[in-house]
Amino acid sequence: MSRHPSDPHNPQLLSRLVTHQVQSLYPNFEEGWCIDAELMRRAIDRTIWCVQHFSGPMGRFDPLLGGHHATLLYFVSCELAAVALRHDAARVFLTNKALHGIDLFHEVEMHPVFAIGHTVGMVFAKATYGPRCVFHQGCTVGRDGDRRPVLEEGVVMYPNSSILGDCHVRANTAIAPGVNLVNTDTPGDCVVFMGEHGRPLFKPAKDRYADRYLKPLEIRP
Repeated sequence: MSRHPSDPHNPQLLSRLVTHQVQSLYPNFEEGWCIDAELMRRAIDRTIWCVQHFSGPMGRFDPLLGGHHATLLYFVSCELAAVALRHDAARVFLTNKALHGIDLFHEVEMHPVFAIGHTVGMVFAKATYGPRCVFHQGCTVGRDGDRRPVLEEGVVMYPNSSILGDCHVRANTAIAPGVNLVNTDTPGDCVVFMGEHGRPLFKPAKDRYADRYLKPLEIRP
């Protein structure tokens, strides 16, 4: 077996890698602290399940790919929180934010299959996330007071787009670059552009945009 830390099936080595990252940025000063290898194995399994739905060569988990590594750290933080190690979960979240510019807290419940591209500048609120959503750099999913978005299956957010507040974004909606959707629903099967006076303009989708990035969902064993 490869001894390179990028070996996606070696929880011991990836535990050492992530432990070093966290201790370098947001250290736990408890003597001998490290990411448990069994916990790491669970996070690796979740990450592999997620990224194996990616199309093309991106469908093979490589922790040295930025989007894959950010996804792994998100799942590590979730696994830590699940066993009540919330301070350590927060350290991993902050490490992910520092390394990749992504704000994805462990209390945000992503669907098991989602895709993040170039991670820089991404912010995810506690919204409802359906399967096979795709997020590009600079995108924001945020709340407006107590109002939070709902994203159905196959939503694609292109660079620097936003979905804020009481938005029901229905299946197969693509948000064009730079478009801000605020307290507005979409009809689904559409592309959202910015119209006059900042109002969203919905045009029929000629494609299922998520299919460009993700394969159909598999049934998990």
